[in-house]
Amino acid sequence: MTPSFRLLAKRRFLPLFATQFLGAFNDNLFKTAMVLFATYAIYSDPAKEAGFNALATGLFILPFFLLSALSGQLADTRDKARIIRLVKTAEIAIMLIGAVGLLLSLVPVMLAAVLAMGIHSTFFGPIKYAILPQHLKKEEVLGGTGLVEAGTYLAILAGTILAGFIDARTTALTVLGVAALGWLTARAVPSAPPSGDTPPLDFHIVRASITLVSGTMHISRLFRAICAISFFWMIGSILIIQFPPLVKNIFTADEKVASLFLAIFSIGVAIGSVLINRLLQGTVSARYAPASVVAMGVCIIFLALTAKGWEGLPDDRLYGLAEFARHPAAWEVFLALLGVSVTGGMFVVPLYAFLTTTVAADQTARTVAANNIVNSGAMVVGAAGVLALSAAGIGVVETLYLVSGLCLIAAWIAWKLHCACD
Repeated sequence: MTPSFRLLAKRRFLPLFATQFLGAFNDNLFKTAMVLFATYAIYSDPAKEAGFNALATGLFILPFFLLSALSGQLADTRDKARIIRLVKTAEIAIMLIGAVGLLLSLVPVMLAAVLAMGIHSTFFGPIKYAILPQHLKKEEVLGGTGLVEAGTYLAILAGTILAGFIDARTTALTVLGVAALGWLTARAVPSAPPSGDTPPLDFHIVRASITLVSGTMHISRLFRAICAISFFWMIGSILIIQFPPLVKNIFTADEKVASLFLAIFSIGVAIGSVLINRLLQGTVSARYAPASVVAMGVCIIFLALTAKGWEGLPDDRLYGLAEFARHPAAWEVFLALLGVSVTGGMFVVPLYAFLTTTVAADQTARTVAANNIVNSGAMVVGAAGVLALSAAGIGVVETLYLVSGLCLIAAWIAWKLHCACD
């Protein structure tokens, strides 16, 4: 067993890992089931499908804009384990709302659940990274971060695949059961009290957000790391929004294939998360980040070229999973998707570890929260960009070409970070 995987046998790490894994699984099982339902059962227009997916993405990330400053303050001034338990209790109620929406096919109720899930993730997100330096040794933090990222994307994988194969009733029961299980694992997370002084909370969310971001972004190394991560999430949000319409309208395949696309993306990020830890051997560094994101851009272009030359079935029929896999160009699609996601994982994981190891222990959660605010802004820009491009008549394939250009900007920022800090 490698040193990183040995952490899974430690009580100081395993309950946190299990809790975040179950939460990520539940989020993505519900979100994917909802998006596939809207894409394949409600809408029949690519622009409307992309618009709905962008709306769902926007609702999910809205709480990151509004509440990240408060969540960061709470995580740095209160016991992180106690906050985790409160958040996981709220998840049960959120999933109950989502289950009702699925069972009754009520789109507004499902969207309300997505918004509530965004609030849940806003408060849990800073903690799952900020708690690691408290519970792990310095040389274990990068490995722990890699495992958290790999676990998150494997959970996304499991939830995404399952969403394409079970009905609404089974999904509703599953999300409720997993929320209850996550509540149990959260109770085993060891205490993580605040370090240093505990200043009073600022409940003025606009002022607190401005103060939080300005207090972090003026530090050049953090500014570059956060900007690089934000470009990754902008790229990722555009790709995930476009995957269902891309599968349905370009690759002419059904919802099981759309689920497979999202699953392959998750597998690749998990592989990249572990691979970069092995390459860096526990050292927090942006050494491989520029090359990784350039390679990501090349793989996106490869995916676009494959999509442009794709031949669909006659009579407007959709490929099933088995038929799609037998298509002569299917291996090119799978290879491109895997390449995009592996290189993406290799790019972003060291940058998250950089955020949590280069600041004081009592500032880590607020640093991650500031990062979440900027990231969510980048994702909003990405979602708005999808809506604007769709309205302008620019198709999915052309959008992929534009996205590949963003990878060059991310590479330049990562190279500046590497030169300044490594």
